[in-house]
Amino acid sequence: MQLPTPLLRGTLIQRYKRFLTDIKLESGELITAHCANPGAMIGLNMPGLPVFVSTSDNPKRKLKFSLELVELETGLVGINTNYPNKIVGEALADRKIAELDEYAEFKPEVKYGENSRVDFLITHNNEQLTYLEVKNVHLARKTPFAEFPDCETDRGVKHLRELANMVKAGHRAINLYLVQRTDCESFQFAGDLAPKYAAAAIEAHEAGVEFLCYTCDITQERIDLTNRLPILMPNS
Repeated sequence: MQLPTPLLRGTLIQRYKRFLTDIKLESGELITAHCANPGAMIGLNMPGLPVFVSTSDNPKRKLKFSLELVELETGLVGINTNYPNKIVGEALADRKIAELDEYAEFKPEVKYGENSRVDFLITHNNEQLTYLEVKNVHLARKTPFAEFPDCETDRGVKHLRELANMVKAGHRAINLYLVQRTDCESFQFAGDLAPKYAAAAIEAHEAGVEFLCYTCDITQERIDLTNRLPILMPNS
């Protein structure tokens, strides 16, 4: 997925009210940028971190700048939660996800369950349906372990239960965790930060929901899905 270019480099001053960040650009200009990430952003919201922001010319936007990347000593981290579906959508179109490389078509944002929308509904040549949910992962308190979530998420728990219901109805259901960082080698659930979600993950897995995790290649120009990571399931 192509990032808005060119990105501007700066230094994070503070993140506040969840969706706002104050940043000092290399030019010395002080700006406020939108942060499209509702999570806690543990380890990614510390003052002094190098960051990259994009610029929009849309006159209807309240904020001209958007926070896109955080730079750690171990590499770049994508924090924009609007991107995972775009990244996975491109990977599906290019058939880069080995577990989903044979299908007739896929559609984004299809209604299902109880007032929900699945990220992708995939139809196979044998008319089997696969319900695919995508979750953004940016937490890694101790690399090389990626973790999810960084706080409790009722919406995430609901999605797991909806997927389990699709399995009961005879369909295939997958939760794909997309790690928007380059310094992780495996994935695990952050049960200490989100015990409800970790418990729901165990229940969904036991019900037949499949879990996949892929990492990304990240540059200042692009973010692309690359390698599958092993998932360390919590003890039930």
